[in-house]
Amino acid sequence: MSNARVSTSSQGSARFAQFKLVLLGESAVGKSSLVLRFVKDQFDDYRESTIGAAFLTQTITLDENTTVKFEIWDTAGQERYKSLAPMYYRNANCAVVVYDVTQAASLDKAKAWVKELQRQANENIIIALAGNKLDLATGPESKRAVESSEAEAYAKEAGLLFFETSAKTAENVKELFTAIAKKLPLDQQAGRGARAGAQAQRGVHLQRGEVPQQGCNC
Repeated sequence: MSNARVSTSSQGSARFAQFKLVLLGESAVGKSSLVLRFVKDQFDDYRESTIGAAFLTQTITLDENTTVKFEIWDTAGQERYKSLAPMYYRNANCAVVVYDVTQAASLDKAKAWVKELQRQANENIIIALAGNKLDLATGPESKRAVESSEAEAYAKEAGLLFFETSAKTAENVKELFTAIAKKLPLDQQAGRGARAGAQAQRGVHLQRGEVPQQGCNC
């Protein structure tokens, strides 16, 4: 069952769609930094690891008639929280699985998350693979451990969107979420009374019991 909601304005042409998005990946790959850059256009050189999950929202205007709101669950990457993940990806419309381009093992972990999503999540879920910390993988002091061609070939085989991103420099962050928004089935969802207005409000909203501590060093 989908969590998507689409409403049409009184003019009959403007659309406001709302979708649930979850971020998954190993600890320290930069999930929270990606979200912080996307939602608030900010970056912290060091962020403490997420505890449990954080809930945030952000909107994207695709064109003059279409606005997409993401309800984002940023999950913790530590192994002890792995059993909680299905609570967050259940009924998600889309997912960003993040790995660190300077840590080869993090791509293996990302592949495991993709398999789990494909096996247990919404069968129509849109999955994007994001290789983060691109800023550390360029120039003479590059720390790259995962070749973009390798990750891209895997993403193509698995039917995933693929971007290399840098939360630090903002490279490809907006492009990542925009590409996801464009893949979502805006015209196939039944209108179910989305929350008021297609206002592109920025915000961070933490659920009761969630801790506003975010991902790390990315």
